[in-house]
Amino acid sequence: MSVRSICVYCGAQSGGPAAYARAAAALGAAIAREGLILVYGGGSVGLMGVVADAALAAGGKVIGVIPRLLMRRELVHRGLTELVVTESMQERKSKMAELSDAFAALPGGIGTLDELFEMWTWAQLGLHAKPCALINTEGYYDDLMAFLSRAERDGFLRPGTRELLRVVPDLPSPSVFFTAG
Repeated sequence: MSVRSICVYCGAQSGGPAAYARAAAALGAAIAREGLILVYGGGSVGLMGVVADAALAAGGKVIGVIPRLLMRRELVHRGLTELVVTESMQERKSKMAELSDAFAALPGGIGTLDELFEMWTWAQLGLHAKPCALINTEGYYDDLMAFLSRAERDGFLRPGTRELLRVVPDLPSPSVFFTAG
């Protein structure tokens, strides 16, 4: 499968450690340098703004997808290549999935996890064969990985499910990562 676009899920806040913003900027710039399209949540704040700004600064194409209800709460990025406004969160997730060939999550909160886990679930169900990655910057997702190990040990994750979610400390070369076996 050829990857032309990567959906990045991440926080609308920057989080505490500066490493999170550095990772978001590095990923956005790498996506653009490799000629890939960044698909993301459409905000101009937090890690969302950082990843989009970095991709745009590196000459990349950036598509934001935001539900109308969040346009009032979050600062919408007005400098994007394209902004898609949806009527619901479900429509947003479907549109992001449609536009993307791969999915990656930087640090974020429950919205980030919701979006990535839905794509991971779809992969488990065979609804798509697109790569999913969890970018574990500074060990942000270590406790989540421990929980997933427990879920696997206790029989709540089927064999092979964990392998559908690649966990990496960073993602400096998106196309290499997503095209690697």
